[in-house]
Amino acid sequence: MLRQTSQLLPALLSRRDEADCLEVLDLGPARPETVAYFAGSRCRLHIADLFAELPLAWEQEAPDYAAELAALLPLAPASRLDVVLFWDLFNYLPVEAIQALQAVLRPHLHPGTRAHAFGVHKRSAPENTHHFGILAGDTLALSPRPAAIAGYAPLSQARLQACLSDFRFERSVLLGDGRLELLLLPA
Repeated sequence: MLRQTSQLLPALLSRRDEADCLEVLDLGPARPETVAYFAGSRCRLHIADLFAELPLAWEQEAPDYAAELAALLPLAPASRLDVVLFWDLFNYLPVEAIQALQAVLRPHLHPGTRAHAFGVHKRSAPENTHHFGILAGDTLALSPRPAAIAGYAPLSQARLQACLSDFRFERSVLLGDGRLELLLLPA
């Protein structure tokens, strides 16, 4: 396991009131580090490993991205998400799927929702070969993926920002390998 310091995790994970139950959606695989990190606090952790489903059943001529994604997300109608962990999922989804994912999440977002993602500065950035987890309030755990994920086709920073209608880039940090770490807030 590798460790990566994050400048954005502290802002992502800060709470207005420690007594409140934090509602977190992790769209990656259940990582023991992330589960352990949230286990010590009042938290409802939803895990929906969309990476395991890639490239999903979207090979059909007219895919219904919203229906596919809604079926994969374990959210009750009353869920109000405080934190969404996209990880590098956007690098594997076409624009239409990113827009559908936002539509599925929209009823669960509120003005205090914060999200985290990895994008790329330039489309030529190499594919990430790790799963991510939260080790500490400012540290990510990176574990090797067992195999490459199909469909790596990252959007440029400008293109990703343009297709995120429900989120805006609050902060971005350029990492040494050409990836961008992103803190997203509701638009």
